[in-house]
Amino acid sequence: MAKEKIRILKDKCTLCKLCIKACPHDALSMVEGKISIDINKCTLCCSCLSVCKFQAIEINQKAGFSSIVKVDEARGVWVFAEQKKGIIQPVVFELLSKARELAFDCQSEVCCVLLGDKSIKSQAQVLIKKGADKVILVENEKLEDYQDDSYSNILEYLIRKYKPEIVLCGATSIGRSLMPRVAVRARTGLTADCTALAMDKKEKLLLQTRPAFGGNIMATIICPDHRPQMATVRHKVMKELLSEDNRHGQVIEEEIPDKLLKNRTILREVIEEVESTQNIAEADIIISGGRGLQKKENFKLIEDLAKTLNAAVGASRAAVDSDWISYSHQVGQTGRTVCPKIYFAIGISGQIQHLIGMQSSKIIIAINKDPHAPIFKSATYSIVADLFDIVPALTAEFKKVLNK
Repeated sequence: MAKEKIRILKDKCTLCKLCIKACPHDALSMVEGKISIDINKCTLCCSCLSVCKFQAIEINQKAGFSSIVKVDEARGVWVFAEQKKGIIQPVVFELLSKARELAFDCQSEVCCVLLGDKSIKSQAQVLIKKGADKVILVENEKLEDYQDDSYSNILEYLIRKYKPEIVLCGATSIGRSLMPRVAVRARTGLTADCTALAMDKKEKLLLQTRPAFGGNIMATIICPDHRPQMATVRHKVMKELLSEDNRHGQVIEEEIPDKLLKNRTILREVIEEVESTQNIAEADIIISGGRGLQKKENFKLIEDLAKTLNAAVGASRAAVDSDWISYSHQVGQTGRTVCPKIYFAIGISGQIQHLIGMQSSKIIIAINKDPHAPIFKSATYSIVADLFDIVPALTAEFKKVLNK
């Protein structure tokens, strides 16, 4: 008999029930005067192990680390279709473009997983026209807004049922919350914040490339022994396909057990951040400020130029860490990846962590008084001058030309 992946040592257990309270998956319970383990719910997260004061729990990690999808059973490339207020997020369309390439290389289909309330059904055809061969649709009023428990429960359920080979998701706030939970439940690997994907056709391995060691190298990661192969991908690093109105596909409407819709938290309200300028992720022009602005009040120079050009306001990590502007404006390895037509880097030195987030911009205009600033190596146009002289002059000139 194979060794158990987890067991309770009866001679040490005092029935204190601390492990039951600690288990986030309800895998432990008291049955007939002893601690019982539901093996189907246990993910070997070790939460129970960490609270047991009597070393009464024994976990054999190797015995339980086989993924829920076998390598030889896995088929298909999946894209999680993130939506907000019934609208598919742009990163999904970028992922569909890459998914079609990957599916061609491994001779399989592209499938989108779409969760939401009754209003979401119309978006299934949008996904098909953008490249999906199939859409697995789950409708329920409790799925109107993203919540960790219900969304991860459902995605795990669907993975068990359909056995995909690859699962892709945007590296958004939702994707970064959802995918690690699903990967743990599926007992497989996850590569986060990828900037490139490719397929090894011979081995059918997903080559997942992401920055590593502070952005100093680009690492390519594989997951050879477990399925699905999972990755989150940064927004704006891939080009979306044009919509094809004559494309047809299959919509599979799934009925989900009620127990999968339960959440341990209650969502009271979703508060959207109010922007006075454009959304940084979608803007054609971005005006970013860095440490060279010296203090929070000077960010008004950036905001004035952005309003004049109908642009978005960005920032370096140094500016965000100094509390000059909110994190949602941060561009770089630990912030947003952007790809505008024009990117202004004002008072930004240009360390690799920042460059990773904006180096795909078509035109980069750098303003810095340090002639040796690294940003100039990536700039299309370089202005070596004091930003406090140049930025107001640029704003005034643009207002004159644009009649503002």
